Amino acid sequence: MSGAGGLAWRALHALLRALLCLQRALLAAPRAAAAVIAASCALLAPAALALRPAGTAPRRECGGGGRRRMRPRGAALGRQRWRLDGKALRKLPVHVGLVVTEEEPSYADMASLVVWCMAVGISYVSVYDHNGIFKRNNSRLMDEILKQQQELLGIDCSKYTMEFANQDIADQVLNCQSTLKVLSPEDGKADIIKAAQNFCQLVAQQQRTYTDLDVNELDNLLSSTNGFPDPDLVLKFGPVDSTLGFLPWHIRLTEIISLPSHQNISYEDFFSALHRYAACEQRWGK
Repeated sequence: MSGAGGLAWRALHALLRALLCLQRALLAAPRAAAAVIAASCALLAPAALALRPAGTAPRRECGGGGRRRMRPRGAALGRQRWRLDGKALRKLPVHVGLVVTEEEPSYADMASLVVWCMAVGISYVSVYDHNGIFKRNNSRLMDEILKQQQELLGIDCSKYTMEFANQDIADQVLNCQSTLKVLSPEDGKADIIKAAQNFCQLVAQQQRTYTDLDVNELDNLLSSTNGFPDPDLVLKFGPVDSTLGFLPWHIRLTEIISLPSHQNISYEDFFSALHRYAACEQRWGK
C-alpha cells in the first residue's frame, strides 16, 4: 500500500472510532443512534471497500472456527424428535398392527403411519384392510412408503425392510432395521384352515400324532406371520367395532386402540395412541 493510501486507511479507522464513541453516547436516544449508525454505514462502506489493502477479503460474520453455521435439516430434526419420543415411552410395542376398517384406504396416510412406526423404533409393522386392497396394490404402497421415508426422515430407503406376506414377491424384500408385512383376510382365518389341513396330512402320514398339536405347533404351521411376534398393539381405524379378521389367532393378548380414521391422521394422534398403550396395565387374561 502507498504512503497516501496507508495514511487514508488510518484516518478512516480514527473516524470509525469516533463514530463508535458517538453511538455509545446516543444509546439513551435509540432513534438518533439508529440514524447515526445507518448513515455511517452508508457513507463509510464504499470507502472501506476502496481502501482495503490488496489481497485481503472482507470479513464474514460467522460462528465457531470461521465456518458458517448450517441449520439442521427439517428431516433430521423430525427423525431426532421421533426417536426421542419412542425412548420417552414407558414401554414401546415391538409389533404394531395397523388395521383399516374403512372402505376407502389412503396410501399416503398409511405410508405416514408406517414411517412413524419405524421412526419411533417399532421393529415390526403389519398393515391390514378387510378388502385386501393394500395387499393387491402392495407396490403402490411401498412406493409411497419409500417416498415418505425420504421426505420425513431424509434417509436412504435401504435402511428399512419392506417385506410382504405373499412370498411370491421376493424382489420386494430389502435389507434393514424394521420389517413391514401387508396382510389381507386370506392371512387370517384362511391361514388357520390351511395350517389345520397341513397338520392333518402330517398325522395321516404318521409324521405327527394328534397329541402333538399345541400352541407352539400351530404357530409354526401358520405361514402368514412366520418370523413375526404376536402384535403387542393394534391401531384400528374406522367406525366398525371389529378387527374384521385380522390375525385372529395372534391377537388374543393384544391391546386394541380405536381411532376414528386413518385419513388425514396427524403424528400427534399417532403418538397419543402409543402413549395410551404405554400407560395401560395389561393383565394377560388374569
